[in-house]
Amino acid sequence: MDIEKKEEQPLRSVADDNHSRKHNRRRCIIICSSVTGVILTITLILLILSLTVFKAKKPVLTVNSVALQDFDVSVTPLPLRVSLNLSLALSISIKNPNKVSVKYRNSSTSLRYKGREVGDVPIPAGKIGADGTEDLNLTLTIFADRLVTDSEIYSDIIGGKLGFSTYTKIKANVRVVFFHIHVTSTTDCDVNIDIGSRSIPNQNCHYKNKLD
Repeated sequence: MDIEKKEEQPLRSVADDNHSRKHNRRRCIIICSSVTGVILTITLILLILSLTVFKAKKPVLTVNSVALQDFDVSVTPLPLRVSLNLSLALSISIKNPNKVSVKYRNSSTSLRYKGREVGDVPIPAGKIGADGTEDLNLTLTIFADRLVTDSEIYSDIIGGKLGFSTYTKIKANVRVVFFHIHVTSTTDCDVNIDIGSRSIPNQNCHYKNKLD
């Protein structure tokens, strides 16, 4: 009897080991499946949010106003010479429609005459909070020495109208969940100055957004 009991014990031990391995394997499969399910669920939720509530949107660049801050012009007939002193007060706003902050790089606004740059002002890099707006008040001053050799300005002054344009370019980075988007926003405003009334009777701005 004792011999039979001793022979049965190893058989039970092997069976128990097999059962234990199967149980551990089953438990590992359940745990791995649960973890994978949780990860896939979180990923799906984040993806849905990134395409709906947190969808990356382009910052909106707007020129609120362009006004004469300083203006003085005179023409000497003999010898023919023009003296021009001009400063424009430019009010710009950058709106961030995203639910996260947006960073924009060092930028600039330039003043142009007949397509040629005759003045500029830097715009330091900055950060705009979620659903926030950054207001920029800039002063553009003309570099008179870049115009004295331009023969077209004489006829414009005599005609009583001076046409300039302002050009602003802002590069911004928007990061929403999995997406990192680079956006370039530009605005080009045509500004007509009435020399007689020393005012800006009209201005026309064009806006453009581009994904880099």
